[in-house]
Amino acid sequence: MELTEVRISLCENRGSRLKAFCSLTFDDTFVIRDVKLIDGNDGLFLAMPSRKLSDHCAGCGEKNHLRARFCNNCGRKLDPERHQQHRNGNTHGPARLKLHADIAHPINARCRKQIEVRVLDEYVREVERSKQPGYVAQNLDCDDYDFYDDRPGRSTSDAMPFKAEAEAPMAYRAYHGAAH
Repeated sequence: MELTEVRISLCENRGSRLKAFCSLTFDDTFVIRDVKLIDGNDGLFLAMPSRKLSDHCAGCGEKNHLRARFCNNCGRKLDPERHQQHRNGNTHGPARLKLHADIAHPINARCRKQIEVRVLDEYVREVERSKQPGYVAQNLDCDDYDFYDDRPGRSTSDAMPFKAEAEAPMAYRAYHGAAH
């Protein structure tokens, strides 16, 4: 897969360690949003989109974030130490609590490095653009078709077409009620 587009939305709070939100497009067909560019202790790094880890209430079985004190469903008091069992393996010192899990992430260091280099280049360009009069930060919260399908120089025929019903997989046809 090729990283075909990087969109950067700079964060306005200058004192914050969060420098930008990024939207990464691969092969002009697949988007990963909410990638954060953070100023860490060792320089800028990418934080992939993540979700809060959860477990289930012993009383009703409802999912709750590991730091929740009470069940979202039944209100039962949850064990305040239950998050201690979720630890990240760490070779440098004690294991730290793992409260979030990546939704999407590079599988190896080489891939992560390629993405980081490209994002950092785009970040530098966006910072330079932001110094120009009349600069308006990019909005990454809109629907994909707002800026991916109507890009200048791109016709609607460039978009990946859906397979014809006859070529669609059996599960697709069964789900959508097409004749077999």
